[in-house]
Amino acid sequence: MSEFIQLHMLVSYPPSNLNRDDLGRPKTAVMGGTQRLRISSQSLKRAWRTSDIFSKSLEGHIGIRTKDMGVKVQEALLSGTPLIELLKGKVPDGKSPVIIPDKDAKAWAFKIASVFVDKPPKSEGKTTEEKSTEDAEGEKKGTKKEDKKSNINKDTLKGEQLVFYSNNEISAIQSLITTISKEKREPKSKELSELLKEDLSSVDVAMFGRMLANATKYNVEAAVQVAHAVTVHDVAVEDDYFTAVDDLNKGEDDAGAAHLGETEFASGLFYTYVCIDKTLLKKNLGSDDKLTNDAIRAFVEAATKVAPTGKQNSFASRAYASYLLAEKGDKQPRSLSVAYLAAIRDSKDLLGSAIKSLKDTREKMDKVYGACSSADKEMNAHSGTGSLKEILDFCC
Repeated sequence: MSEFIQLHMLVSYPPSNLNRDDLGRPKTAVMGGTQRLRISSQSLKRAWRTSDIFSKSLEGHIGIRTKDMGVKVQEALLSGTPLIELLKGKVPDGKSPVIIPDKDAKAWAFKIASVFVDKPPKSEGKTTEEKSTEDAEGEKKGTKKEDKKSNINKDTLKGEQLVFYSNNEISAIQSLITTISKEKREPKSKELSELLKEDLSSVDVAMFGRMLANATKYNVEAAVQVAHAVTVHDVAVEDDYFTAVDDLNKGEDDAGAAHLGETEFASGLFYTYVCIDKTLLKKNLGSDDKLTNDAIRAFVEAATKVAPTGKQNSFASRAYASYLLAEKGDKQPRSLSVAYLAAIRDSKDLLGSAIKSLKDTREKMDKVYGACSSADKEMNAHSGTGSLKEILDFCC
């Protein structure tokens, strides 16, 4: 039976545009017949996953999600720069001697990157010589060899799909790069097949999961579910018309602005729901209790403190959670978003009304269904009770 940790957060953002749609407007949703402001779960998860709080707390246990692994492997082969440094944004200085010829580096990088996005060859484990012999015999017999399409572009080495690489898979790729660079040879089939790992220690992969369409054995089911955050009240999106003035324009010939622009924004108090399957998270992390608890602690702290990055330079709309209810138990989880089906309209104490509505709804749900949790802990900045430290200790 799984142990679940549920988080119910209320976060108030001032005028902002944290998460935009395809037209650049703040994302919205209709709920209870009224328009609400919305922040997508993808936006929230990325902000938390890439935050300093999360990455510094879990250094050495963070993966990389990219389409460009082939590009970075080629750079590592050509320059000798460690792969992890390239993945973190380091640019090779070009001073190191060329270790591998460009043609070979590209071909070998293609093979390595293909492991994670293409189906493994049927003759996996055979040497290049054996495969060549097999291909030649097929041609003699008149059989047609299928032209297999790869999900990696052979010219650019960019992939067609994002892949979440765990930190131990990145280490395995680096080890292979070191070996083939030293021995001046292409990677062997057996070496390539050992790059994909089932034993993960990357917290972000374990929490948010990954899907490898052509290597389903190595898929990871997400242990953390994040709902789209929605405002507890109805919202009207507003327009901001702005200008920028040229500093050298003294207004003698032209008193007009050098730039005219328009952006849209809104503000609101958001309800955010998160469900952590602690049992699955521990399983995904190889039953490592310490790493599991460290992961939960870092995640909860990031979720309460870190805002999405959209338009922050324009609005500085950074906010901490004003209220957090954490629940633990092995019962089927449930969101409390029903507390806000009827939009709250309280101009005097919106936050207080939202907290009361959440508590009342939880109490009524528990009366009908029975208690959903065996223990709970509250942090309430509105009343100045509880603390983040107590919540973190409770969750871990």
